Parts: sequence; C-alpha cells; structure tokens
Amino acid sequence: MRHIFLSYPGRWLAGLLALLAVSGTAIAADATPSYDIVGYATGWDPAQTKDVGKIDTLIFAFAHLKDGRVMLDDNGAKGLQTLLALKSENPRLKVAVSVGGWSAGGFSEAASTAAGRQLFADSAAQMLSAQHADGLDVDWEYPGHHESGIRSSPEDKTNFTLLLKAIRTSLDRVGTKDGKHYTLSVAIADGPFVSGVDIPAINPLLDWFNLMTYDFVNANTPTTGHHTGLHVSPLIKGDGRTTDRAVQQFLAAGVSPGKLVIGAALYGREFADVKPDHDGLYQTYGHYQDGINWPKLKSDYINKQGYVRHWDAVAQAPWLWNAKTHRFITYDDPQSIAAKMAYIKTEHLGGIMYWEQTADPTDELLDAMWKGLHD
Repeated sequence: MRHIFLSYPGRWLAGLLALLAVSGTAIAADATPSYDIVGYATGWDPAQTKDVGKIDTLIFAFAHLKDGRVMLDDNGAKGLQTLLALKSENPRLKVAVSVGGWSAGGFSEAASTAAGRQLFADSAAQMLSAQHADGLDVDWEYPGHHESGIRSSPEDKTNFTLLLKAIRTSLDRVGTKDGKHYTLSVAIADGPFVSGVDIPAINPLLDWFNLMTYDFVNANTPTTGHHTGLHVSPLIKGDGRTTDRAVQQFLAAGVSPGKLVIGAALYGREFADVKPDHDGLYQTYGHYQDGINWPKLKSDYINKQGYVRHWDAVAQAPWLWNAKTHRFITYDDPQSIAAKMAYIKTEHLGGIMYWEQTADPTDELLDAMWKGLHD
C-alpha cells in the first residue's frame, strides 16, 4: 500500500543508496508522485461501483466498543462485506474499519488500564482478521475532550499513545500469522482538539493521519464561516481553523507530509438568522439549521431560491448567501476540491480523505478529486 512507502522515506532512501553503492550503476526511478484517495463509507450505492477504481482505501464506518471490545454488529458486518466485495472490481482497493465516531464513548475507559488497552487491541485485530479487512482506523473524538458527550480524563493523552502502541503490536502479531500488514490510521482533528494527543509519540505507530479538516464551523461555534476552508479568509479572527493551519500544525509536530491526508466534505452546513455583513461570512447567527448533502445543494440551493454562490479567492472556498432569508451555507464543490488537490501536490501530502461515500451518489466530487490528483 502506498502509505507504507510514504511512512518510511528514510528507510527507502537508505536502501536505494546502498543498492547504488553496490551496483555502481545509475537507476532511473519513477519520480512520479502518488497520492491516495481515502473515503469513509457508511454504506454503498451500487451505482457508484463504476467509480470504485478511483478509490485507494474505503473505511467502513463504524465498528463500536462494547464492554471494551471492538465489535461489528450483524448489519455492520454485512456493510463491511459489501465494501470488501468491491475488490473484485478494483483489486488494489484496501478496506479498513473505523471504530468510534462523534459521540461514541468507551475510549477513555478502555485506554485507562493495561488490560483494557489489550482487550481493545486484541479484539480489533481479531475482528479484522475474521472479516478479511485490511486495517483499523481509530476515531476517538477526542482524547481529553468531552464536547461530544463522552467521558474524558486528563490521562487520555498518555493513554491514547499506549492504546495505539497496543493496537500496533496486536495488528503486527495477527498480521504475521495472516501474512499481511494491517494498516493503522487515526481520524484526527486539529487546533485545540488535539490538546489531548501527543502527536510526535503516536506518529511512528501510524501508517497515516486522516485530518478531519471539515466542521470548522458548526452548531457549537459562535459564527458562520468556511467549514472546510483551505486557507485563512481575511474575515477569520484569531486562530480560526483552516486546512492549511491543520497541516502546518502536524508538520510542526514532526509528521512527514506524506502521512497527512486532508479532508473534503461531501455536504454543507446551513445557518439561519445570520447577520448580513459580508454576505453572512464569519458572522454571528441565530441558530444552526442543518447539514445538506451535495446532490441537494445542487438541486435546491446553489444559485436557486435566493441562495447566491460566492467565492472566497483567498480561502479558496465557496459559500451561499440568501439576502432575503438571511441564510448562509458553507460547503465544498468541484472548484474548492480542485484547490485542495493542487495544495496536496504543492505540499507533497499523502492525499485526500472525504466524509462520506453515500453523500455523493453520482461521484461528482470524487471525480473532481481524481482529476485533480491525476491530471
């Protein structure tokens, strides 16, 4: 899998130099960079199978913790097998399983003891092996934080590292038996939401980081804004979150660019009773309205019913403003995704991740990702 190559550039380079020294001949290596497209999937629309060749990794969402064990219920197991069956269409496809998600608890408790960490790790590895999946994605939202309504502890920072160490050890042990490398990734936020994560300590344990560079503005933030913006808008205040700021935060913590997979959103977020200055951008609002998936944004909102599309050339992000109703919508579209793909290439990142597969049934945004990385 490409991620493994990207995770260990020093080892690869040392091996190449040794080979050159022994052979004394010049080796023309393929210098064309490769980027991964990683999609979270809560399900699968058969109409999307025609585009499965554009995806490198699908991550089934979600397995859950039950009595400290990582488990799939019957419906989850069926959903995972549906994704695994897609390997007949794309033999290169990797299918991982994500455990957790927003408001999914049990992590702090499981990670708090050596026995709990071992049970988590062993049950996860056994589940992957039994299901013939390819890796585990840990989506603890978030260590040391309880905004999602889950239990947290000041010890989460240390325990999260210990948990990932236990998982990596269990995955390697079962992988040796199965004759494969089970990947380990995390779904991880940025800014203040990683105050409970020791990024340098977990970095060597992971194949890659899925940066959740979306939901920067939501029902819990004081203003509207770009919920998945690439760069800092002139209107953003202070240390407001952006994709580039997230990337720089992880790079500064010592993560190599090739292990960073930034996020795209296949949905928008709408705010109501918005202050009209700057066409609603980064303004206070009365209440959060709802999330809207890409197909409905196209059919009912973009330049329709009074919603006018605007483009922030600095942030490289679109938004909709309805001057009559004072409604504001933030979202990703093919133009903002193209900007993210160019950014991935410029920064030599590992690729793009998106939430989530069924929100774009015609794969229009997936196609924009593919074209942006391969044209």
